[in-house]
Amino acid sequence: MASLNCSAVQLASLFGANTTDATAAAEYICGQFSVVSNKFTDTTFAVDSTYLLFSAYLVFSMQLGFAMLCAGSVRAKNTMNIMLTNVLDAAAGGLFYYVFGFAFAFGSPSNGFIGYHFFGLKEIPSSLYDYSYFLYQWAFAIAAAGITSGSIAERTQFVAYLIYSSFLTGFVYPIVSHWFWSSDGWASPNNTGNLLFGSGVIDFAGSGVVHMVGGIAGFYGAMIEGPRIGRFDHTGATVALRGHNASLVVLGTFLLWFGWYGFNPGSFAKILNPYTSGNYYGQWSAVGRTAVTTTLAGCTAALTTLFGKRILSGHWNVTDVCNGLLGGFAAITAGCSVVEPWAAVICGFVAALVLIGCNKLADKVKYDDPLEAAQLHGGCGAWGVIFTALFATEKYVNEVYPGRPGRPYGLFMGGGGRLLAANIVQILVVIGWVSATMGPLFLGLHKLDLLRISHDDELAGMDLTRHGGFAYDDDSFKHGLQLTRLEATTISN
Repeated sequence: MASLNCSAVQLASLFGANTTDATAAAEYICGQFSVVSNKFTDTTFAVDSTYLLFSAYLVFSMQLGFAMLCAGSVRAKNTMNIMLTNVLDAAAGGLFYYVFGFAFAFGSPSNGFIGYHFFGLKEIPSSLYDYSYFLYQWAFAIAAAGITSGSIAERTQFVAYLIYSSFLTGFVYPIVSHWFWSSDGWASPNNTGNLLFGSGVIDFAGSGVVHMVGGIAGFYGAMIEGPRIGRFDHTGATVALRGHNASLVVLGTFLLWFGWYGFNPGSFAKILNPYTSGNYYGQWSAVGRTAVTTTLAGCTAALTTLFGKRILSGHWNVTDVCNGLLGGFAAITAGCSVVEPWAAVICGFVAALVLIGCNKLADKVKYDDPLEAAQLHGGCGAWGVIFTALFATEKYVNEVYPGRPGRPYGLFMGGGGRLLAANIVQILVVIGWVSATMGPLFLGLHKLDLLRISHDDELAGMDLTRHGGFAYDDDSFKHGLQLTRLEATTISN
């Protein structure tokens, strides 16, 4: 917002000759203008900070969505375990992101690879960041960890959750967010120096930074652990190990949907930013448009998945529809602020096909992911990064990333291929970085027998063997679980 300028000398010259003390009067009036100007500045900071805090609360509410989605997607005998891991992601992630993660991600000035200021929030608040920005970015970090926990559900030791969650939120994820979101990052569109391919990577809210990181990490965890007992029979055919509560899946999906309105629109970080002063159109309009594109992509993906799975399986499956919806959200997250609403429909449609295809491939290679997290977040996230480079419009790119005239935009919108080249680089380096960090971590845990639980514990369920009881105080449920365990033991003998 432009400041109100007042010159006492110029104002004094406008007073008539009968003015007793023109200079003093002019200084007083200009002083009042300065007070008003400062109030406007204070209000701008307060509105933007409140907007970012509210967005942070929305993103954090997604943890409840993750918890409900995960709980409903696993079998009842592992409900307490998966709920505890969701709490752990937030708690451990909070401490490690506070001590190390935020500094690695946004510590500025720094080099292009890693930040090295603001450890433990030292020197915060500053002219760069306030506490609200840390809270918002922490909510993103624990979202990445929550994605990974879904891939390795129902068979992972508790200590492994502690180790991977701390490492992911404290080091792996912050480095990626530094590369693509920090003003010092080597591939960031906000880099004040040279831009990658003259563009930088446009991944506005994190299809690559958040979803691909969490999905690829989960892929390595699930692949190294191997499938759950009974997921594939002796002939290699797929056996459905269905979650125990579709109601929780739907509840979790709606909570995630609600939280996504903080995830995507909130990534502007500021709302009181007029593109042209005194006009109805400003950043608040871009925030609204981002919410619309997010909605349309998710809705389209949900309906595409509904009919696609109906054709393939002959059923109207609510769990598949929920996953399709979330796949559309994961895909649109990269380009939500720079594409037209009609393009979001295309994004959601293709995202659903990507998810269905990834799930088919997972079955063929005997890959077991209870929540389809790697396929959904990794596969659809990668599509979202490509989609952005194809459909980003010139107008919106220049509004969201101002100050660089001639910046490349979407290939299909006439902007050339430089943005596409930059975004392909992002996909490759995210895959490489997560593979080089999380892959060895999970492999090391496996070699040390710290990753997967025992055969007997997996059959009985971790709620009973690791957490002292069941999530549901229901005698009929316990009796049924005992019969299931006896039957499995008899078959194995």
